[in-house]
Order: sequence, then C-alpha cells, then structure tokens
Amino acid sequence: MKYYLIAGEASGDLHGANLMRGILKADPDAEFRFWGGDKMEEVGGCENLIKHYAETSFMGFWEVLRNLRTILGQMRECRRDVEAWRPDVLILIDYAGFNLRMARFAKRIGLPTYYYIAPKVWAWKESRVRKLRRYVDRLFVIFPFEIDYFRRHGIEPVYEGNPLMDSVEGRRADLGTTAAFAAANGLDHRPIVALLAGSRAGEIRYNLPFMAELAERFPSCQFVVAGVPWLGREHYDRIIGDRPVRYVCDRTYDLLAHAEAAVVTSGTATLETALIGTPEVVCYRTSWPSILIGRLVIKVPFVSLVNLIMGREVVRELLQHHMTMSNAEAELRAILPGGGRRERMLADFEALRARVGGAGASDRFGARMVALLRADKEKNTVK
Repeated sequence: MKYYLIAGEASGDLHGANLMRGILKADPDAEFRFWGGDKMEEVGGCENLIKHYAETSFMGFWEVLRNLRTILGQMRECRRDVEAWRPDVLILIDYAGFNLRMARFAKRIGLPTYYYIAPKVWAWKESRVRKLRRYVDRLFVIFPFEIDYFRRHGIEPVYEGNPLMDSVEGRRADLGTTAAFAAANGLDHRPIVALLAGSRAGEIRYNLPFMAELAERFPSCQFVVAGVPWLGREHYDRIIGDRPVRYVCDRTYDLLAHAEAAVVTSGTATLETALIGTPEVVCYRTSWPSILIGRLVIKVPFVSLVNLIMGREVVRELLQHHMTMSNAEAELRAILPGGGRRERMLADFEALRARVGGAGASDRFGARMVALLRADKEKNTVK
C-alpha cells in the first residue's frame, strides 16, 4: 500500500522514521512519500522526500504570522502532490497548524486520514478537537492521559505506548564509554553539560546565547551544544563567539547519555532527556509577541512534557523573565553530582519511564495502522 506522511519538525521526523520501519514490518511492500527530514529519508529514500522540515518549521505565534504567505504556498504544494500521488492513506504527524488543514483537504477528496501523535489540544486550542472528530479517521496518541481526555470529547483513540522509548533504547545499545565519546568529538576529561537549544533557528537564536553565558560560570565542566546538521556549524559559532562551549552535531542522544546534566528548551527534548536519565533544567525564551499570545491561550500548568505526564514539577522550568542567570546557575548546581535535587530527580525519572511504558511502540503503531487500513479496504470491497 501507499503511505503519504507529513512531519514538520525534528521530533516528527524521528517518530515518522520509526513508524515507517514499523509499517514495513507489517507491510513489506509499503511505498512511502513524505514531508519530513533526514531520518525519514534514511527509511524512505531521498527521492521520496518532498520537503525538508528545515523549510517548513516556524517557531511561535508571531513567527507563523510573519511567514504566513510561505506556509500557505507550501500547503498548496502539498495538496497538489498528495492528489497526484494518490496514496492509500495520509498519515499526519503532530504539526497541527499545517496538518489539520491537510486533514480537511483529505476528507474533501475522500482520502483516509490517520493522525499520529495527537495535537496538544489539552494544552491549548481545544477547539481543534472538533476538527479531529470531523476530519480524522483514526487518532493515535502517545501519552496515557490522552486516552480519557479524547474519550470525553467523543473520540476513541489508539494507544500503543510512547515511541520515544524506541529511540532511547535503540541508542543505548550503541553507546560506548564517555572517554571514547569525548575523544571522538574533541572533548576533554571534564564532566559534560549538554545544551539543547532547539532544532529551529528561532529557538536557537533566543536560547543559545543565554546557555553560552551560563557556561562561563562553570569552568570545571565542559558545556557542549547539540547541533542540528541542517543549520551548519557556522550558525552556532556566530552565536557562541568566544564563550567556552563545544559543539557536537547530530549526536544528541549520545551527548545526553554521557552528560552529567542538561539545559534544555521546552518540547519533546525535555522528555527525551528524562527518559535517557540525565538531570535537566528547562530554560526557554521566545519573542514577546509570541509569549503574550501564548499566555492568553495556553491552559496547562507546565510547558515540559516531563512535568505534564507526572502531573507535578519534576524538572524546574525557567521561562522568559524567570530565565535569569542567577536562577539558572542555582538550578544547574542543584542537579549536578552532589547537588541537592539530583537524586530525587533521578528517582522521578524512573517513575516517569514506568508510566510511559517500554519499547516497541513504533512497531505496534505501524502494525495497527496496517491492520486497520486493510480491514477498512476489505469492508469497502464487500460494499
């Protein structure tokens, strides 16, 4: 069967690639065409990557408005390509602003639509639930608390665990020693503090300068930024300048696994860091127009997935005006070895892993999608 997938950012690319592998196990003759990134390209082939998310990912409310003409043009391009290729199913991966419009389009042309990794409507824009009910044939969720939430809103979701565990466990199997990692990446013997400043240029511009300044307060540690290959090292070098920050590209999981602590922007990275077992502090800034709009519409008490899943503060969140150097320094010292909050945080991470569930979710989701699609096809054939 033919599968058209749309992912618009780094986390979607990661989950999309693992889902594609799961689909292939259940449907070895599967054909893919997709919007995504390097990881999906590894599975589906470069000739089937229509648009890289480096061109489609815009951060924050204000940035989306400024780039609206570009986004609408990309949407028209995507619709034309979907209609021309005529897949058996459209699989939408998170990226709600774009993908819900694609779901409406797919409904209009009679194309079955599966939504994988539900939009975070429980955090903001609950009005999108109506669109999910109306335009999406199957909704696949990755957090346990989403099951009851969507049932209360008239949607029966499919839950098979959290696919992040697949990525984490997959990387753990390939880890070498910290000394070997340091030698391979030009690092020294000092403890590592990982800096995850985001995957988009806007996030990095707002958050990496602060993280680089923080590094100057910890000369006994080496701070290492997790680079993304589509931006290029020069992008980071311009921001870091002569501050004591090292650079490692496209080795985020390895970097986190060998780090004693991490400073992380909000988003999926907060959960990845916790599942790997690295104590973290969340530091996040964005433009003031975006933060002001966000305060009007966001209705959850936390921004990190770790805290949302656990229902309490496990990792400290320093957001916007709370993101001061003194606050960040105090929190980082508290989670480094010997710090007062480190052991409690590590214990909380163990409880988090138990709540999220074990590995294999991507394969289970893939098999479920193939089975549902085949069943629906058989029903339509009988009719």
